[in-house]
Amino acid sequence: MLTLTTPSALLALLGLLVPLAIHLWNRRPGREVAVGSLRWLAAGANRRLRNLRLEQLGLLLLRALLLAGLAVAVAGPAWWQPRPAGRGQVLVSPALAGTGALATWRPALDSLRRRGYALRWLSRGLPLVAATAWRADSLGPPSPGAFASLASPTPDTAAYYDRIWQAADTFPGQPLRVLTPTRLAGQPGTQRRLPPGLTWQTLPLGTAAEWLQAATGTPDSLYLVLGHSTERQTDFRLVRAARPQPGQAVAGRGLPALRYELSQQGGPRVQPLAGAAPAGSAPVPVRPARVRAWVYAPPAYAGEARYLRAALRAASVGLPGPLTLTVAASLPDTAAAPDWLFWLSAAPVPAAWRGRVRRGLHLWQAPAGPGTADTTLLAALELPAAAPATLWRRARLPAAAGAAALWTDAQGRAVLTRQALGQGSIYQAAIRLTTTWSTLPDNPGLPALLLGVLRPALAGAELARWQAYDQRRLDPAQLPLPRRPAAGARPPVAFRLLDLRPWLVLAVVLGLALERWLARRWGFTSTSLA
Repeated sequence: MLTLTTPSALLALLGLLVPLAIHLWNRRPGREVAVGSLRWLAAGANRRLRNLRLEQLGLLLLRALLLAGLAVAVAGPAWWQPRPAGRGQVLVSPALAGTGALATWRPALDSLRRRGYALRWLSRGLPLVAATAWRADSLGPPSPGAFASLASPTPDTAAYYDRIWQAADTFPGQPLRVLTPTRLAGQPGTQRRLPPGLTWQTLPLGTAAEWLQAATGTPDSLYLVLGHSTERQTDFRLVRAARPQPGQAVAGRGLPALRYELSQQGGPRVQPLAGAAPAGSAPVPVRPARVRAWVYAPPAYAGEARYLRAALRAASVGLPGPLTLTVAASLPDTAAAPDWLFWLSAAPVPAAWRGRVRRGLHLWQAPAGPGTADTTLLAALELPAAAPATLWRRARLPAAAGAAALWTDAQGRAVLTRQALGQGSIYQAAIRLTTTWSTLPDNPGLPALLLGVLRPALAGAELARWQAYDQRRLDPAQLPLPRRPAAGARPPVAFRLLDLRPWLVLAVVLGLALERWLARRWGFTSTSLA
């Protein structure tokens, strides 16, 4: 079936008027000079102009055909050919390549291949599984680089959904069988229903992973957070080790191969060695174990400081190291700046302390002024359902570029924002921690809220590191069910698109050569007859 991908380009057919106009213009006789009796022939010439007749009609039609061919080529002619229906497709995740997890399914897959099913990788482009790769997997664990171009250390379930729908669109009407690991990592949550005719089977890898998730340190010790993940659970343990010299291995009982080193900027870090992590794993920075917090509160804010001190002490249980907390009506020395500065005052923050934010200071700034009456609820999962936090007053938050809301109310308005600046950040609160502003100071969920601020959720490199080793099993019930085809619906037919533009352009080029030859030949014949 012939179709045009850009039908609007057929407006170029109006160009057929150009050769017709040129042809008729060439019929206009040249200027004649009346000499003697020839002046009586001018009237006859005018009569010939009024009786125009097309000459060299074949050449005119050929030129018009060439222009029409170019116009159709611009419109994108294509030929839709029905593709012969296949028996089906088996899509195998590259994460299963070389693991031996396909051993139990190999007889069934070989049977499907003999019945005409095609075996493909569930990756970009849905490439066919080469016979050599299939034989290599059947012989046991292959070499480390055998499937390097296909396997991914972090299989993303969200990408599986996209590849499955790509296969459904590429092979419509064919049954699809999908084989993926049972890993929960990358599960995107609720997804739309899968295409009909799909069977999704998850295979357990039966592997366990142990890795270095985070590291903190004191002048003489390292505190290493080691993760251990199986199909059932993921847990972490804290191991203390002596801080070695840069370039030396970290010694400790039950530790993987680790090396302590300094970065180019001079910051300490721990580098997992071969065997303890995949090749090319990024080093883990060593952060200070002790968190130093300073609450600046003038006498007018002494009550708010007591609530904040109690909540911070309760939240320190979840920190990787001890919390050094100071509450005072004076500021510390800038040379020994703390990690956190809670500014409970209506006075503006000094420029010297704002300048330290880019150097790693985290600044919490309470609102200034009495605020306005506005009753709503604080929307936070950390708060117990039986004890919601009611907000009675709020202040207007200043506009800050790149500020993200950490706490919001029931109407979606920001209650606490975070603006990242360099190595530190500024936290701007819209409420004060007093009982005249809200019930949050007496709420048992306040320490959990502050812990989420002091130790935010995993993000960036830390989140990627955890997801790379998470081996927890995905519950098959979490996979969406395939859609049921409508009763009486005809199965979709696959088509193959054949682009006709190259052939049409080639025909136009050959026609142009023929037109030039005919024009010269007819021009020479007309000259000879004259």
